[in-house]
Amino acid sequence: MNSAVFLSLPDLRCSLLLLVTWVFTPVTTEITSLDTENIDEILNNADVALVNFYADWCRFSQMLHPIFEEASDVIKEEYPNKNQVVFARVDCDQHSDIAQRYRISKYPTLKLFRNGMMMKREYRGQRSVKALADYIRQQKSDPIQEIRDLAEITTLDRSKRNIIGYFEQRDSDNYRVFERVANILHDDCAFLSAFGDVSKPERYSGDNIIYKPPGHSAPDMVYLGSMTNFDVTYNWIQDKCVPLVREITFENGEELTEEGLPFLILFHMKEDTESLEIFQNEVARQLISEKGTINFLHADCDKFRHPLLHIQKTPADCPVIAIDSFRHMYVFGDFKDVLIPGKLKQFVFDLHSGKLHREFHHGPDPTDIAPGEQAQDVASSPPESSFQKLAPSEYRYTLLRDRDEL
Repeated sequence: MNSAVFLSLPDLRCSLLLLVTWVFTPVTTEITSLDTENIDEILNNADVALVNFYADWCRFSQMLHPIFEEASDVIKEEYPNKNQVVFARVDCDQHSDIAQRYRISKYPTLKLFRNGMMMKREYRGQRSVKALADYIRQQKSDPIQEIRDLAEITTLDRSKRNIIGYFEQRDSDNYRVFERVANILHDDCAFLSAFGDVSKPERYSGDNIIYKPPGHSAPDMVYLGSMTNFDVTYNWIQDKCVPLVREITFENGEELTEEGLPFLILFHMKEDTESLEIFQNEVARQLISEKGTINFLHADCDKFRHPLLHIQKTPADCPVIAIDSFRHMYVFGDFKDVLIPGKLKQFVFDLHSGKLHREFHHGPDPTDIAPGEQAQDVASSPPESSFQKLAPSEYRYTLLRDRDEL
């Protein structure tokens, strides 16, 4: 017969404390470390992946580590399937090739991936457990609103870009491609869908997708490509959802600045939609070939008074067109000159050729001086860049200084 073991009161208390600690201490989820061997497999198999690109020596990275881990614990309880949500990290010192692949320019950088595809917008919100968890919950929510009655179309918010898919059934390859595109572009467009009998009046020759641009007068556009081809469908919808001329705000300024392209900006009063439409038309007519070399933007004169002051303008002078090269700001002539064929295009070309910079410092190029006129070296000081200040803050990131733009 085994003899009983009796513990002293202090030993009993210690044992109970250890038992309670073991029962109520949460198990910390191991963050997946990505390297060149496993990154593609892990990201491609994840519905949603949030990846922390960090460096051990960066104090902001060190501060984020425990927050990132705790947010992962919270989300893993809600989405236990390992492929539903993945929290992962990349040591950019150890894996500089991965950092270069994803154009990491600061630490820490949080990027979102869907089925292996990196989303254009990285996470720039608050660095707290709640904010990170809420962000993932939002990413896991259904991005497509179902239409139960076609009468709902008449009540759509026409200030937004609306993409509507009409399908015979939800369980179809057509809808799966549409859903995948919506997951990627839902920040840029409102996505809606209708099925079965509800969608039948709109399915003249089978499933289809239409784009309703902002405003009540602009005509709808119908997608004519293959609905089972993801690349073709995505490119068509992206072209409609991401306008050639985007609005810059204080909320997206950091993101646009990080793209590293100079800005061609129209400053206009919010209610002045006519000037915006003229600018959009001329950019599309004259500068479509420059899409990858400069960002075409428009800004609210009232909200961006400070950049206007840099170029000695006020909201009363709007509409005003200017270029911000991230070093200096250059002002276009009279806004009405935008309608002169090639004038806006030449303004952009003069930026790329360095002519704007030379003329600000040394006066007109010799080729621009009339015959018999004496050339003068007119020194001047162009206004400093204003939008560079919207770049990532050094109080939140360790910035890498291997790029000239920022």
